Amino acid sequence: MVWKRLGALVVFPLQMIYLVVKAAVGLVLPAKLRDLSRETVLITGGGRGIGRQLAREFAERGARKIVLWGRTEKCLKETTEEIRQMGTECHYFICDVGNREEVYQTAKAVREKVGDITILVNNAAVVHGKSLMDSDDDALLKSQHINTLGQFWTTKAFLPRMLELQNGHIVCLNSVLALSAIPGAIDYCTSKASAFAFMESLTLGLLDCPGVSATTVLPFHTSTEMFQGMRVRFPNLFPPLKPETVARRTVEAVQLNQALLLLPWTMHALIILKSILPQAALEEIHKFSGTYTCMNTFKGRT
Repeated sequence: MVWKRLGALVVFPLQMIYLVVKAAVGLVLPAKLRDLSRETVLITGGGRGIGRQLAREFAERGARKIVLWGRTEKCLKETTEEIRQMGTECHYFICDVGNREEVYQTAKAVREKVGDITILVNNAAVVHGKSLMDSDDDALLKSQHINTLGQFWTTKAFLPRMLELQNGHIVCLNSVLALSAIPGAIDYCTSKASAFAFMESLTLGLLDCPGVSATTVLPFHTSTEMFQGMRVRFPNLFPPLKPETVARRTVEAVQLNQALLLLPWTMHALIILKSILPQAALEEIHKFSGTYTCMNTFKGRT
């Protein structure tokens, strides 16, 4: 027993070195992308914004079927028609992911009409965009139900079959605000931090589940209607991401079986700075960059 433990202590650092070198090589050499031609993809919040771009990207990369969930039928219908014109089978279902029973009932309807879902993209989200004291209680609950609990319900609805098939992928479109919160969006930041913990736990729990993986995407501010009006101090230095870019990099991460994706890559510096700088210095960074007041001009989706 003692020799086994000593052996493990010797092997462990060598494993770490191997994995770091392997990851570094992967950044330089092109990796083989997963074939999506047999995959059925379900995207929540799929009618507009990043969800719509994700549907396009999966279709362009050869996904067999695409299923869209959302609460606004007009947007879902338009996106569905667009994907069908691209030559990909597409279906839409009206579903509020914050409603547990509605999720389970709609998931059953999807299985009966379309078949098994092999890639689940949890993209649906809302933002109230106010401080705690100015927030409406029902709006706060809505953010938590859709942004966080909705992922519990959708994952519970589709993951069991993925495990049976030994083929599945759970994707979470999160936000860098899960790691670095800002004033004026306390509902959104809290729900995204909870969703990040959910995905981190889920990803580790799937380590011994062959064929089933997870990907968490943490993008910087993206130019969609949801955060309309949000302004940073130096837009040329910190430009918002395009939805097309987020969608493309997300699908690539799925094809590469990448567990965590920060967009842009400079957001890695944010994690390092939060780990080493004192709170006072971090506060000055928020003031200098304008994130301290960026929600003062927030309008949101109209």
